[in-house]
Amino acid sequence: MRIYIVGSLNMDLVIRAPRVPEGGETLTGEGFMTNPGGKGANQAVAVAKLGGEAYMVGCVGREFGAELMGALGQYGVHTDHVRTEGDVSSGIAVIVVAEGDNRIILDAGSNARTDAALVDRALADAQAGDYLLVQLEIGLPTVAHALKTAKQKGMITVLNPAPAARLSADVYAFCDWFVPNQTEAQFYTGVYPSDEESIRLCAQKLGKLGVGNVLITLGTDGSACVSGGEYYRTDAVRAEAVDTTAAGDTYVGAFVTRLSEGADIATAMRFASTASALTVTRRGAQCAIPVRSEAEAYAAENGIRV
Repeated sequence: MRIYIVGSLNMDLVIRAPRVPEGGETLTGEGFMTNPGGKGANQAVAVAKLGGEAYMVGCVGREFGAELMGALGQYGVHTDHVRTEGDVSSGIAVIVVAEGDNRIILDAGSNARTDAALVDRALADAQAGDYLLVQLEIGLPTVAHALKTAKQKGMITVLNPAPAARLSADVYAFCDWFVPNQTEAQFYTGVYPSDEESIRLCAQKLGKLGVGNVLITLGTDGSACVSGGEYYRTDAVRAEAVDTTAAGDTYVGAFVTRLSEGADIATAMRFASTASALTVTRRGAQCAIPVRSEAEAYAAENGIRV
């Protein structure tokens, strides 16, 4: 199955710091690096590196456009549907990595140019059973159009609703899978998911809005899913975190990849947890994402069936 990823492409400008600076404070950092990123591109790279057939749909700009396209191609992502906008910068993410966590500021740049016409051209050859994966770092009308178009074609739709934003009521009904983290789940439902009861309540509220299946990432507590009334819970795979920048994107890309291959939900969750854990042990975004053989070897080392 093909996996079409409609979303953002950013150049990450990353610097390490001993801690997050206070208001008005200047800190000395180290280890500055530029690294191709963006939630859409990261998830596309995760799909490709972990064994899926990834088709990126989005826009790059005059600054960093060639580098972002080159990175996708290097990792095996199809880029025929990535358009270059010559009068605007590519998307930019300024990232401060401190104490094993990160703080991010985004400038959408060319990501704001990803539109319905581009989506229509990209999905023209998509077939029923193919996957659509979208996030919220592009315009919300484009996200809604992509989900609706994919559903009309019989595709399986996955929304990673990040960064959290108010969605029109009809968007939920086009989501076969809704994959937030805990704070995003609380944003959309008013309930913070921490145990089976609260996770089921989140899923119930989203289900009433039209969502088919709910998968919530729980950070160091793993992930949980409610699908068809069944509850699934997977522990996080323990790892020493160096940089968590691409952890969530790796999880989503890995999960969708295994689903597209016919894996059951629990297996896909275990594989996603394993790949995500391996990612946080490395610096960077796309370059930190493991390839399939690495994820499978890491799973075997930890006694995890994927």
